[in-house]
Amino acid sequence: MNVKLRHDAIVRSLRRNGTSTVDTLASEVGASRRTILRDISALRDEGYVIHSDVGRGGGLQLDPQSVQTNARLSVPEVFALLISVAAMRTAGNLPFSELADAGLAKIEKALPPDKVRDLRAFLDCLYIGQLSPLQDLSNMGKMDPDLLPAFETAFLGRHFIRFDYRDAKGRTTRREVEPQAMLILPPLWYLVGWDAMRADFRHFRMDRIRLPEAVPDTSFRRRHVPFEDDVCPYNELQG
Repeated sequence: MNVKLRHDAIVRSLRRNGTSTVDTLASEVGASRRTILRDISALRDEGYVIHSDVGRGGGLQLDPQSVQTNARLSVPEVFALLISVAAMRTAGNLPFSELADAGLAKIEKALPPDKVRDLRAFLDCLYIGQLSPLQDLSNMGKMDPDLLPAFETAFLGRHFIRFDYRDAKGRTTRREVEPQAMLILPPLWYLVGWDAMRADFRHFRMDRIRLPEAVPDTSFRRRHVPFEDDVCPYNELQG
């Protein structure tokens, strides 16, 4: 577990349990006591008020008034929340959509203007549709957690994105494309890229992408992605 995930887990645990101990937190996140103590110090430096009980048990307690979650959300994190809500709404299984929209609006208002511009640019490249009933989901895997940050860097900087891709037959190749859009056909997500070698758009299932990275010193122009006629061209979604 990286530092950020560990810090988030510690804050969630303290909020959920009210009071915890260093040993308990260490067990929950799989870290040593020394690491947890460093994490607590770092969280205090970030503005979290964490009280320590020096008595028996070494209890820790988080002041809930010091929690400012929205200020710590990055553009990819907010983007992930927005597209998750949008995908759930499209699938028809979001019973509290109005509450979700209100909460996301508050989060967006808390972002600085430059981040809001980045977020809107991100959303402009998002398309959501319905998955073909012919699509085979038996080999669906997990998405690489580095993919969304890599896409953000490449898309906003207009850099090519490079990654290993495993096709439907299990063959893995190294690909390099222009990240032009994202297509979500719940539960599958696709990176829509312009492949200069093939002079055409290609759809890459995100659960088949590994080792994604933005390619520095490259650039591309925005292209019109022809989704309006058929958002789910099944024959073209085989990677």
